[in-house]
Amino acid sequence: MLGAIIGDIAGSRFEFDNYRKKDFEFFTDDCFVTDDSIITLCLAKAVMETVKTTKVNITNGVYDEHFYNLLEDLSIKYMQKIGRNYPSCGYGGRFYEWIFSNNPKPYNSYGNGSAMRVSPVVYIARNEGEVIKLSDTVTGITHNHEEGLKGAQATALCIHMALRKNTKEQMQKFISSNYYNLNFTIDEIRSMYKFNETCQDTVPQAIKAFLESESFEDAIRVAVSVGGDSDTLAAITGSIAEAFYTVPADIETKALSFLDSQMISIYREWEEFKKQHSQEA
Repeated sequence: MLGAIIGDIAGSRFEFDNYRKKDFEFFTDDCFVTDDSIITLCLAKAVMETVKTTKVNITNGVYDEHFYNLLEDLSIKYMQKIGRNYPSCGYGGRFYEWIFSNNPKPYNSYGNGSAMRVSPVVYIARNEGEVIKLSDTVTGITHNHEEGLKGAQATALCIHMALRKNTKEQMQKFISSNYYNLNFTIDEIRSMYKFNETCQDTVPQAIKAFLESESFEDAIRVAVSVGGDSDTLAAITGSIAEAFYTVPADIETKALSFLDSQMISIYREWEEFKKQHSQEA
């Protein structure tokens, strides 16, 4: 989740003013938190409350249908409850309506928002099947189009593979065989890549940005340099890069300074949750 937040903030000032090089100042006073970070934090809260409420052993237990149904309900609850506190953070039109709806329903979206927010569920998944089902559970409440589900799955599975020390070669082969054609380089597409808010034209580029990177910071820089929907593309890349690399302490500290007290509270709770999960494992 931290990687997604960092990518979001670093890319925020370039969303509508693309900078197609890697030599930008990483954080400036012009950076800000967008809906990418906020909704990711909402899903982290939903994951934690689902585990807490069901008292499931997240190392050895089995996630039954009650667990998935509760996760779905709480994802809607916290995305609305917390998300409504940030009406001007950059929501797309249909998602804004969903956030403020009294009867929220999925609206067949294939927007890249499904992929930028999915990272929290990966940290309670124990195998590929659970990654997919958890991803679909928190995605289908809004982005129930095949491409919306696919984008979130591909991102989540990359994070899952990174956490399990798969190589980049293994990750590229898996995604290329099951999700997207990655037979391109960032240098080849950079000059012609346009702003695009769909999964199918954001997720492959974000994954490729990670695959070509040399460090966590470099991954964010590569992602931003692609152009397009910079904050979301970098958030997706960052969520994978966090699982593969170590996030530098100075970057973490600076990124967290952009979060308000509510966001920080959820983030701190999440870090403790992850630590406990790691100990149980």
